[in-house]
Amino acid sequence: MGNKMLRRQVLAGLAFGAVTACTGTTSARIGPNGLPLPQVYKISASDTDDIQFRMLDSVNALRQAAGLAPVELDSQLNAAAATHSRDMSAQNRPWLFGSDGSSPLDRARRAGFQGRVVGENISESYETEIETLAAWMNQPDTRTVILDPKARRMGFSWFQEPAGKLWWTMNMGTDPIVAEPSLASFQPSIPANTN
Repeated sequence: MGNKMLRRQVLAGLAFGAVTACTGTTSARIGPNGLPLPQVYKISASDTDDIQFRMLDSVNALRQAAGLAPVELDSQLNAAAATHSRDMSAQNRPWLFGSDGSSPLDRARRAGFQGRVVGENISESYETEIETLAAWMNQPDTRTVILDPKARRMGFSWFQEPAGKLWWTMNMGTDPIVAEPSLASFQPSIPANTN
């Protein structure tokens, strides 16, 4: 099976998952044109773990289909994503830079992330996390972030306004970088002169 076909099947599964995740015990209301009326996707504080792990599983399914290593959630990248989502809402624009001029790298460092940030995806929408992931996968630049071969860590968070608008942020990063000793700091021990 080709990569395109596999990717289509994964995206179709993600879309189906989004629809089933959004349908609770309430029935959809039908508009005058016979189509279902849009419903606001409301997120409560108790949904955080479910949403983050649903996104993680979906991203890893896409990465596996592309022959890439999985990523894991990183608490520092989650914190950086949450901060930026709230800030985008305050700025009222989807924007990679913070209101203080900070970049994704700056925000990750402030949150204590020790790896290298390989990319950030953002979105302003009323869509679920899975619908947002599908939209990101349909754009070459955001798909590249999700499928970056160097990525091993993921941060994902959001801010939801009272009317339901969502500001989504996903950060992808490497494992923590271990500093190797440099030759300049290496000082060989010299035996003491015993003469």
